Amino acid sequence: MLYNNIQIDWLGHSSVKIKTKDKIIYIDPYNILNEKEKADYILITHNHHDHCSLADISRLVKQETIAIISADCQSTINKLNMPIHTRILEPKNSVSLEGLRVLAIPAYNTNKPNHPKDEYWNGYVLDVESVKIYHSGDTDLIPEMNSLSGKIDIALLCVGGKFTMNSDEASEAAFVIKPKIAIPIHYGSVIGTDRDALNFVQLCKKNNIDGRILEKR
Repeated sequence: MLYNNIQIDWLGHSSVKIKTKDKIIYIDPYNILNEKEKADYILITHNHHDHCSLADISRLVKQETIAIISADCQSTINKLNMPIHTRILEPKNSVSLEGLRVLAIPAYNTNKPNHPKDEYWNGYVLDVESVKIYHSGDTDLIPEMNSLSGKIDIALLCVGGKFTMNSDEASEAAFVIKPKIAIPIHYGSVIGTDRDALNFVQLCKKNNIDGRILEKR
């Protein structure tokens, strides 16, 4: 999907690629087999294997890559076969880099044990070329989403259920956040189906939110 000269691709599960005229950004790369372009930035939301995958990160890094990570991902990043720059972010903190500002947003479960709040795991708001993109990470519908209301251009929201929001809950999150476009992620691989994504989009449209399913690259 092209949005204001920024290419946004869903690579399966929670993996997203964002390409500007001079930067390549990956978020939570997992089972990335066909991507040839190396990363300027890699963002990792938390240390679960389907988000912080050493094999996939290794395929994408170059010496100039900057990894923006939660603290518990550091041990995985240290295993890379080349040194890269890392920036550790805790929720509610931000970092500004060349062409990119990243704000960490809390990501946690409210009624299940898989993603405790006290782990300080992340969602991210990326501000790139004046476009604000929110990647939810693995989360439930949480009060912190209220702070994003009306401020987000593209919201990438987990819909798979069981470990995260299901599609109904994700549509409620979209209603709270009110992005210009809402896109389902975290389905089609480890958990969640195409039906979850379709239900999410249909519910978004009932709330006058532009919900779109991106075809997997």
